[in-house]
Amino acid sequence: MNIIRSNEKLTSLALVLVVVALFGLFSPALDFPVCAEESTDLYFNTPGTPQGPAAPAPHETAYPRIGSSDSRLLVWFVTQLHTYFGGFVLALPLFCALLEFLGLITKKPAWALRYDGLARDLAKVALLALSVTAFIGSLMLTIFITLYPSFMKYMGGTFKSFMPVYAAVFVGESLLLIVYYYSWNRMADRGRKWIHAAIGILTNIVGTALLLLANSWSAFMMAPAGVDAQGRFLGNVWHLLHSAFWNPLNVHRFLADIMSGGAVVLAYACYRFFTAKTNEERAYFDWVGYVFLFVTVCALLPMPIAGYWLMRSVFVFRQTMGVTMMGGLLTWLFVIQAMLIGVLFLGINYYMWQGMARLKGAERYQPYYQFVLGGLTLALFIWLTPHTLMMSGSEVKAMGGAQHPVIGNYGVMSAKNGAINVILLFTALSFLYYRRASRTMTVSWVRTGNIAIAVLFAIGMLNVIGLSVYGYYLPAKIRVGLSAPQAFTTFTVIAVGLIINRIMLTRAVVHGPVQWGKIPFRGMVVLFGLSAAFTWVMGLMGFIRSSGRLSWHVSELMADVSPWAFTPDLAFAAKMVTLNMVVFWGAVLALFWMCQRGQQPVMGEEFHNAEAPILSPVPSQET
Repeated sequence: MNIIRSNEKLTSLALVLVVVALFGLFSPALDFPVCAEESTDLYFNTPGTPQGPAAPAPHETAYPRIGSSDSRLLVWFVTQLHTYFGGFVLALPLFCALLEFLGLITKKPAWALRYDGLARDLAKVALLALSVTAFIGSLMLTIFITLYPSFMKYMGGTFKSFMPVYAAVFVGESLLLIVYYYSWNRMADRGRKWIHAAIGILTNIVGTALLLLANSWSAFMMAPAGVDAQGRFLGNVWHLLHSAFWNPLNVHRFLADIMSGGAVVLAYACYRFFTAKTNEERAYFDWVGYVFLFVTVCALLPMPIAGYWLMRSVFVFRQTMGVTMMGGLLTWLFVIQAMLIGVLFLGINYYMWQGMARLKGAERYQPYYQFVLGGLTLALFIWLTPHTLMMSGSEVKAMGGAQHPVIGNYGVMSAKNGAINVILLFTALSFLYYRRASRTMTVSWVRTGNIAIAVLFAIGMLNVIGLSVYGYYLPAKIRVGLSAPQAFTTFTVIAVGLIINRIMLTRAVVHGPVQWGKIPFRGMVVLFGLSAAFTWVMGLMGFIRSSGRLSWHVSELMADVSPWAFTPDLAFAAKMVTLNMVVFWGAVLALFWMCQRGQQPVMGEEFHNAEAPILSPVPSQET
């Protein structure tokens, strides 16, 4: 452990230099003459002068095989693993900054110590994970250069102006994270602690910039922009960066990284809860699990809206790509994704209701659970209803077409938009019950407030359902636009409902502090399953997005003409995603183990009877 602690900084810097060196070795081949002719941007239809290489000819784009194995499998495995670690490294500093800020603003020294201690532990894991990420990134770059030379030459020549920027941002992120971690104890006093928190915020800003630059490659491969019909860069850097999918992909992947990073911390908290030998330790990791589920759910709630934005951009760019992804070859991958998202929301609600065992007086709200569960289940059935079914040729012939005469009319996006928004509203309602569970309100307008919240949620659900029904009478290209008012309705109801509920809880009578560690084991088992589902669905969604290109390395510019090329089916993709998830989890949990070995969590006094933190449903004031 002493060797690990003393060499963390050197390891990170060495791997950063490896990445920069690989860029430097590859960059001499990226100088291309500027043509005198004028050409037109493929996406923006603006004129420009070609300044980059043309897309390779078809005979240059066949990838090799490693013996009898497909080299794409190696690239897929390493790239997905790098994506997982990249998201983890992006998410952890964000969690650290959030926890440090909560520690600074809380008025309870004990909770400030716990927040700060947990943030410091996560920063240490982030530093080691950064080293692993840099190593896997160097390996990935080496594999691409070796196995896909024509692809890398084209992408490197097109994005050559971004390469030094990317390397500089990566070095900046590494140095800031090193300074952030190693200055923790030296800037522990109250005055300099705010400066230290500012370093954490700056680290996250640079890390987000790194994500945006990386997303430009992925977005360009799906929807190229800034180039002409031959694939030549036309000199406008903003057009190259700002392709059709860049903005929605940035939002989608940022939320996904928070979810996948939080899922790993959830899994670690569950593991430590199950193996805890004392009540205090069990209570501490129960609290950690609750805090990170809260953060992960905050990223999950807007995820369906971000997904709709991304898919709407796909349909706007190329309707054929959208049909392939949502109504053709990849349809059932979306059904599986929908099922997983539905399981996530059911699991979150179940965990919240099981978590009421920590709260005194919560039993009076248990009868309401069956109504919430019924609404969630009905909305989930609508959300999972497919538009088409997996059928054999004879079944299609007997039915008279691929669309079922009954469910085919209801498995359209208009119904699914309404269903997922209703699920979000029921989840918010569960959270309101959880916030009230251990309190008795004392404000004079309790009845009026309850009626206002009930009317607010009822009108919101009716509006969402009404827009869904109205969508049946609109063409598909107009129906997609209804997702925006539905999302606005949902988030308005949630925000206003939480504000009213928070005001109603002012000076409420508290029946007792949170009994951390008292949650039933089945609640923590569900939490562990949620963490696995979070990570798995992120890998599956990445596969869906990448597979939308079908036989193109770069859509409509660089074809994959290898005779053994194929788009993997659901079973094959599930196996690869599961393998990646298991390897990623094993590596990250090993990092947690190395960082926590020989250390005790910062718990202070009796934790399982402690007053609640800021993110808890119980206020800090006494009864």
